[in-house]
Amino acid sequence: MNLRHLQTNAQLREKLVAEYVLGTLRGGARRRFESWLANDASLRQAVAQWQDRLHPMAEFAPAAQPSPAVWAAIEKQLDLRSVRVNQARKSFWLGLREDLGFWRGLGMASTALATILATVLLTRAPDFAAPAANYVATLADEKAQTVMVITGDARRRQMTVKVVTQQQVGADKSLELWAVPKEGAPRSLGLVAANGTVTLPLPENATPETVPVLAISLEPKGGSPNPNAPSGPVIYKGSWLRI
Repeated sequence: MNLRHLQTNAQLREKLVAEYVLGTLRGGARRRFESWLANDASLRQAVAQWQDRLHPMAEFAPAAQPSPAVWAAIEKQLDLRSVRVNQARKSFWLGLREDLGFWRGLGMASTALATILATVLLTRAPDFAAPAANYVATLADEKAQTVMVITGDARRRQMTVKVVTQQQVGADKSLELWAVPKEGAPRSLGLVAANGTVTLPLPENATPETVPVLAISLEPKGGSPNPNAPSGPVIYKGSWLRI
């Protein structure tokens, strides 16, 4: 397989890009893919799009503690015990700064742990062919700071709104979530909190194909008096994507 073959086979291209972002593409295949990235701007764009789709899911991933056997295997593979012995006569921080091999080893360990995390996420999914989270949006303010991450579960017909940057909202105000369709007036999806996590119903017609953007407006207490449009300013927005 070569770069030209990858450029003409969209299905193979998406598969390899997804595996690369997840970290499951390894060895010679990963090195060959990275060499293609240097010469193909559209391939780099595809990788960036998959990163935008998958990285917000880390906000909802439960903490997983690797077993002692995993740490022991990483330590053995990287020969970290000999590193500690060689650095025993140095101060801790001075040793870390001077030992380039340690930092390279730490980078390899990080890659290994990323692969473990990707594996845990995939194996915990109840049905890989029909994943629980079908849609995702990251809502940002005017300074491009991410404020909320929203996922949609098409099977359960619900949305989960998680605030990643706590907001200060007056007691006489409410935050309201809106679906912004390609055509027609915005539709209210419900009120959300200024911090924590809220679950809302997911309408059947609120798919990325018909609703490309989600937005949050600052409204009077209880929400906009106009069900067809925000009455206050739109303060956060983001693209609603299928994953």
